[in-house]
Amino acid sequence: MSTILTYIAISDGKLKRSSLEVLSHCKSLADASGASCEAVVIDANASSFVDGIQKYGASKVHVVEDPIFKNHMNTPLLKALSKVMASVNPSVFAFASTEGTKDVLGALAANQNAAVIADVASFELIDGGVKAKRPVMAAKIMNNTEAKSEKVLVSVRSGSYDLNESLESAEVVNVDFSMDDSEMKSTLREIISASGDTIDLNEAEAIVAAGRGVKDEEGKALISELASVLKAGIGASRALTESGVYDPSLQIGQTGKVVSPQLYIAVGISGAIQHVAGMANSKVIVAINKDPDAPIFEVADYGIVGDLYKVLPPFIEEIKKIKG
Repeated sequence: MSTILTYIAISDGKLKRSSLEVLSHCKSLADASGASCEAVVIDANASSFVDGIQKYGASKVHVVEDPIFKNHMNTPLLKALSKVMASVNPSVFAFASTEGTKDVLGALAANQNAAVIADVASFELIDGGVKAKRPVMAAKIMNNTEAKSEKVLVSVRSGSYDLNESLESAEVVNVDFSMDDSEMKSTLREIISASGDTIDLNEAEAIVAAGRGVKDEEGKALISELASVLKAGIGASRALTESGVYDPSLQIGQTGKVVSPQLYIAVGISGAIQHVAGMANSKVIVAINKDPDAPIFEVADYGIVGDLYKVLPPFIEEIKKIKG
């Protein structure tokens, strides 16, 4: 029986939703093909995440727990992933397309003599490998790609699949792991992250994104209030991050973060192709723009034509009423 393995990423002490989305899809592929669906979690407190992982259908959860995994470092992560692959021998190893995955995917493929397809929107099993749809040309085109090999690694964009819980319980496999300091090729000195109580845009259920139409502190305050009411993350277009209005870590687009929340509200964003490439996979898109011909309305599910300074105050008040 072949095995489909999913890597479950941990961020800020929480399971990354995008990894569980991938696991849900791998479970459905395994059920349809008669394969085994398994998962691996690697963290300083990896065992504490088993209950959360087994809700999504893995028949086995491989646990690699060691203090060295308190922070992301490529060398120990690669060693742990390679050890699990050698033990499980999966035909497909699936990852969420996170920053950490991008760091190690190519090296792991080379280490394991495996084929790799990165940053796909969807994938399925074919005879001898994987077939995937991959966004290219700023997501204007979906490229059909195939990889045939005894082992195929694939990373999947956040929001590509829904979460589907399973009633099955999982067998826990504890993996012995140790690493000598002499094996380390780099040293972690400091982690610099965005300040404040910001919500991780990759995990946010809702995002309020500000564009060039947000021109002053009043506009920023409205964005913050709307995000607060919706318990949403705040994102921004490239124009606002380059001008210093918002932190560069909040940029959404082809050269920023690629997000796919349940709700995306684009405020004062024209909808240039570079920005749309970073949010087109959102489940519901709401656009607020005073230009009725703005390209953002072409991808929006709902649109409001109007000045954001006049639209947002009553919009926010109505949401507050609905929320009670």
